[in-house]
Amino acid sequence: MSKPTPLSGFPEWLPAQRIIEQRFLDHIRRTFELYGFASLETRAVEPLDQLLRKGETSKEVYVLRRLQAEGEDTSDASLGLHFDLTVPFARFVLENAGKLHFPFRRYQIQKAWRGERPQVGRYREFVQADIDIVDRDTLPAHYEAELPLVIGDALAGLPIPKPTVMVNNRKVLQGFYQGLDLVDPEAVMRVVDKLDKIGPAGVTAELAPLGVTESQAKLVLALAEISSPDASFVDEVRQLGVRDPLLDEGLAELAAVVEAAGAHSPGLCRAELKIARGLDYYTGTVYETQLAGLERYGSVCSGGRYDNLASSGNDRFPGVGLSIGVSRLLGVLFGENALSASRSVPTAVLIAVSAEEDRRACDRIAAQLRARGIATEVSPSAAKFGKQIKFADRRGIPYVWFPGAEDAADTVKDIRSGEQVEASAGNWTPPAVDLIPVVEGTFN
Repeated sequence: MSKPTPLSGFPEWLPAQRIIEQRFLDHIRRTFELYGFASLETRAVEPLDQLLRKGETSKEVYVLRRLQAEGEDTSDASLGLHFDLTVPFARFVLENAGKLHFPFRRYQIQKAWRGERPQVGRYREFVQADIDIVDRDTLPAHYEAELPLVIGDALAGLPIPKPTVMVNNRKVLQGFYQGLDLVDPEAVMRVVDKLDKIGPAGVTAELAPLGVTESQAKLVLALAEISSPDASFVDEVRQLGVRDPLLDEGLAELAAVVEAAGAHSPGLCRAELKIARGLDYYTGTVYETQLAGLERYGSVCSGGRYDNLASSGNDRFPGVGLSIGVSRLLGVLFGENALSASRSVPTAVLIAVSAEEDRRACDRIAAQLRARGIATEVSPSAAKFGKQIKFADRRGIPYVWFPGAEDAADTVKDIRSGEQVEASAGNWTPPAVDLIPVVEGTFN
């Protein structure tokens, strides 16, 4: 076999990084459940017509193709890997509406695939952690204020820089653009969403073919420049002199989100009126989340309100959701060397083997420790104790257990401090900090 070549955009974490990822996922999962979200997992594939019906994603979808024998069923010839977890969730709700209780709160931690250009924090295969709330026919706006609080608690418990959830409302944008008599508000939104990438001049240039005049473009950019940690943005928008009923509705909803977040967690949310989100299925509040000092990497948690994604005929299930880009978040922090684990294995104790004929006795000691929740390995060989200690040290295992000879008591050694004490496998427990690897963050 020739030397393998890594596939760009398909991350494979090293053991210590995988431990960090698992700690992040455990904490996120626990936080979601504390807020009453139930777990789902949907299939990896969806029909292409479903994947492509909402938003400009056709170039990003991985299409499944396989060799088929003559006369074989070709019904799966138009399948693609899901590029997010929201579209599959909407399909799941429509299929299972009769079995669900509404409002339905679900979380989903799963892989997705997207054929974009790989770069730091952006991958072709990645893990997302989503929460969504859907209801039948109508969805109260207070859920749009609740979701950032869930995400704030989930991220606050991780060793990461301070997150800021930036919020806007597409009704604000659409209403403002309608008040300006712009012909295609949704197309304008997609251009404005690229403001950070192409700058004001680039936005103005791309708006011109849409029939946006120079004076209209100035007002579009003036709206996009508004940023506020509280509801004062409402007055700033009013001062621009544009009027529309949908604009009024969006401003009221956005103010409610910012004020609710401020009461629960001051500094968590910030109104940023340049945010639009690229996918067409968003209809109300939209969210993007940046980390302090790492804003250059963009959003690590995004989402929004969607009223028509889960709809078929007379059945309509509006929803709102947020997604933590777990792989994106970790990729950025790994790239900054900002995360570390105290060891690369879960093992807390290594049982030293004095001779191969003693291995079964060592296995019994290990079994006793494991039964009490202490991750334990038995040494791979009956080498000199010094070599077995070095083996543990290389892997970060903090304790080495020495079975007592004949009637002598067992002892356990903390190989970091050198302290060695008598111990019994039935009652000895390491300090809590050593039971599982500790994950720490270091930031400038």
